[in-house]
Amino acid sequence: MRIAILSDIHGNVSALESVLNDIRANGTPDYIALLGDLINYGMRSNEVISMIREIDIPVVCNIWGNHEQSIMEDDYAHFSTERGVLSAKYTKSQLTPETFAYLKNMEGKSGKAEFELEGKMFLAVHGSLTDHYWKSIHPDAANGSDGAWEGYEGYDYVLSGHSHYTHVFDKFYKCDNPSMRNKKKVVFINPGSVGQPRNHNPKAQYAILDTEKGVSLISVPYDVKFEQSLYNDQVDPFYSERLTNGV
Repeated sequence: MRIAILSDIHGNVSALESVLNDIRANGTPDYIALLGDLINYGMRSNEVISMIREIDIPVVCNIWGNHEQSIMEDDYAHFSTERGVLSAKYTKSQLTPETFAYLKNMEGKSGKAEFELEGKMFLAVHGSLTDHYWKSIHPDAANGSDGAWEGYEGYDYVLSGHSHYTHVFDKFYKCDNPSMRNKKKVVFINPGSVGQPRNHNPKAQYAILDTEKGVSLISVPYDVKFEQSLYNDQVDPFYSERLTNGV
């Protein structure tokens, strides 16, 4: 089984096109998982939603991120900068009725979804169980001292986004299973950001989970300059300029 994992597209059509083309060129996966923040920061949120609606690969989950939650509920209190608030409000003013209805009717409005495939239990969460929207999972979080790893032990795979940083790591929980030396493995995967990377890699990023071969973190080039050319003075140039270096 192969699952393409995408997160944090942020209204960047060029990046999404490159990712979808790469996915199909390397063997169409069985499923796609979408981990939120389809919209905002980029200038083509409506077009991204149209593309998502036309994906011909089964979508196993499609959850809200903090940007969907903020914009759809007019809740801007968590943004750390005024430029973030202004960008979100501008994006909302540009949403078509069709986009608005699509976002309103998404099943994953809690920012979290659970599903089972081939006997494996999956958790998809935009942020973390601490805060589905605004708190990321970080590999170097204190080992349980702040409850960072509580609640994940019932899953085989945990898919998350929000941080815009890629990661793949395993955690082992105590369990009553002598044949596995009383340990339960949970695989944590963050595919990075399709449209607003921040890990000093300006390419569009996603992940492929192959239950036989493991996890591949993939980055593909896209036309950054064209996407930057679409910005107007209603959105702070910071969100355009950062695309150059992926910061």
